[in-house]
Amino acid sequence: MKLLPGRPRVLGLGEPTHFEDVLLEVRNDLFRQLVEQEGFRAIAIESDCLMGTVVDDYVGSGEGTLDEVMERGFSHGFGASAANRELVRWMRAYNAPRPRVEHVRFAGADGPLELTTGPASPQEALTLLYDYLSPRVDLPHPREALAADGRWTDPAAMMDPSHSPGRTPAARELRLIADDLAGLLDAQTPAGSREEWLRARMYARTAVGLLRYHHWMADTSPHRIARLLDIRSAMIAGNLLAAAAEWGPVLAFAHNSHLQRYRSSMTMGGQRQQWWSSGALVEARLGAGYSFLSMAVGTIRHRGVDTPPPDTIEGRLYARPDDRVLVDPRSLADPVPAARVSPWFGYAALDPSHLPGIDGVVYIKDCRPTQP
Repeated sequence: MKLLPGRPRVLGLGEPTHFEDVLLEVRNDLFRQLVEQEGFRAIAIESDCLMGTVVDDYVGSGEGTLDEVMERGFSHGFGASAANRELVRWMRAYNAPRPRVEHVRFAGADGPLELTTGPASPQEALTLLYDYLSPRVDLPHPREALAADGRWTDPAAMMDPSHSPGRTPAARELRLIADDLAGLLDAQTPAGSREEWLRARMYARTAVGLLRYHHWMADTSPHRIARLLDIRSAMIAGNLLAAAAEWGPVLAFAHNSHLQRYRSSMTMGGQRQQWWSSGALVEARLGAGYSFLSMAVGTIRHRGVDTPPPDTIEGRLYARPDDRVLVDPRSLADPVPAARVSPWFGYAALDPSHLPGIDGVVYIKDCRPTQP
């Protein structure tokens, strides 16, 4: 905490690659310390926000079984992680003897946006929002108007805009309905429990965001991919800000490209795409209430990522005796380090030009395969 410019409302912890449990184990250790020593009350990870309610219900009440929660509460394949399972188990054990006001909370920060199969249909989020409002407000639309057919989840739309229904007359009608329902929710004070109201606000954010996403899925201009990245980033930022506003200090865990302070970039469709990261958007709203720790790794040998060159950030850290260490990034800036080139597309090395925007580097010397 001494490395941070102030006490954050959102502390971002970025990972340089997915599906390496050792990184999640370090995250779990950090989260436990933040809860027990610094009063953090929530964790939000790069997973479907609608599915995340299954996890939050379980850690709060023990509803369901751990196996069911891991299957139904995570997207992107993250439910198969032993470290994610341990996180959920620990959160439930922490909450069980405590009153509700002292519970730690779980949130999915991402939208329902599976990157391989495409975005979800907006129907679930719209229906959940409608069902919250209908006993409380005279709604101008029938529930049947929310129906969406199978074209909304056609995976071919990821690469071919002609397969997307996002700009059909039916889609335009659903966008109007979503706007109406979100506006009606904004005009209401919490009815019933505050928890239900907060969930309804998440349903509204998700429905509106999904319909925007589908709209740009159907676009044929050169801006299509950039707009999709913008929308996803804004959806993640919205969920992080909501968690921090309601629950207090929150640890956000996602890829470095989502949580860094700078514009993010990647090559897709043969073009270099750039977008403002969710971390940059959160900091724009919270100012000093946002802090960012970046993870870095030495080797991932089972992925072909071997000993880093000695003049890179990772190489300088690899020369140290520590297997796991937190480092002040200012100590790595002089002399200016070289950029590490990753031999594997799934791992993004630290960009030396980003050091001024990092509050701490969490270094793991070797990522070894998870043992079965």
